[in-house]
Amino acid sequence: MHLTQVLIYLGFFASFGPVGLGEIAPHQPSVTAEDSEQCSTCEFRQHSKLMRLHAIKSQILSKLRLKQAPNISRDVVKQLLPKAPPLQQLLDQYEGLGDENKDVIMEEDEDHATTETIMSVATEPESVVQVDGKPNCCLFSFSPKIQSNPIVKAQLWVHLRPAEEDTTVFLQISRLKPVNEGNVRIRSLKIEVTAGISSWQNIDVKQVLQAWLKQPETNWGIEINAFDSKGNDLAITSAEAGEEGLQPFMEVKISESPKRARRDSGLDCDENSPESRCCRYPLTVDFEDFGWDWIIAPKRYKANYCSGECEYMHLQKYPHTHLVNKANPRGTAGPCCTPTKMSPINMLYFNRKEQIIYGKIPAMVVDRCGCS
Repeated sequence: MHLTQVLIYLGFFASFGPVGLGEIAPHQPSVTAEDSEQCSTCEFRQHSKLMRLHAIKSQILSKLRLKQAPNISRDVVKQLLPKAPPLQQLLDQYEGLGDENKDVIMEEDEDHATTETIMSVATEPESVVQVDGKPNCCLFSFSPKIQSNPIVKAQLWVHLRPAEEDTTVFLQISRLKPVNEGNVRIRSLKIEVTAGISSWQNIDVKQVLQAWLKQPETNWGIEINAFDSKGNDLAITSAEAGEEGLQPFMEVKISESPKRARRDSGLDCDENSPESRCCRYPLTVDFEDFGWDWIIAPKRYKANYCSGECEYMHLQKYPHTHLVNKANPRGTAGPCCTPTKMSPINMLYFNRKEQIIYGKIPAMVVDRCGCS
């Protein structure tokens, strides 16, 4: 009986084993492999995208030398944002930006943001220069670090209330000093104004700023007056109710060395592309999604990211290394799909001192991807 059972079992496997394998092996694994490869590629792209977004947040804070994002809400932004011509010109630039220069790369080697324009809004001066506890006007604070950069222009912007009639206004700027020393007039400007019309006026203060930077201890602030023919002061020097965004501010422009442009080349894909090789994919960063209201403009920008396999490209460029990696896969890491060219973005933002900065942040847009 025992021998008979063994023969029966062997006959069973001989009869049905090959049929079972023939039904399963040729058909199921091929479908599973294809689905698995597509799913794996999709998941890897999504992972690359999320890693890129996380890196962008960290890079912006690092390049702006910020340990954390400034705590400035939308309401505070509305109060501090000057309703002034130079700021509007900068905002208009962002509204008119297109993609016509997307293939041009600017050479960037800096690790930190390059400042081009600083807009410092007036704050109250110290009590030592105040008369009867009332601030005479305005203090503008600047870091001595900007002294190392050539100052192209420094202008004080003042908003004038409407005059009752057509008149001549004398805009006067005086340097504040401790009360017992007396103020010193430094600039004066004659302006013809039309009745009933408010306006922004600007006056050159480059020499004043340069003197402050050389001797910061002399910066007690300035007094601003704009008297009409009747002796009325039309200058808005503080943010009273209904006058938000109209307080004086100083616009400082710093020179920057031009960068050399070159053309870009590389493999570009979209999210629906079946491409498995290393490729550049589109990615739009929305700062409002980050909750970063302190960034004034752009509210979003095209950052792009890299994703894909490097084996084929690496084989073509480094055949010997490829063979070594194949022979010893655990001993040598394979090539990665990473940005090979990046370009900067211009950004308008508030810093921790609630000053408005217009600067260039390097290496924020992926222009080309490759294996390295």
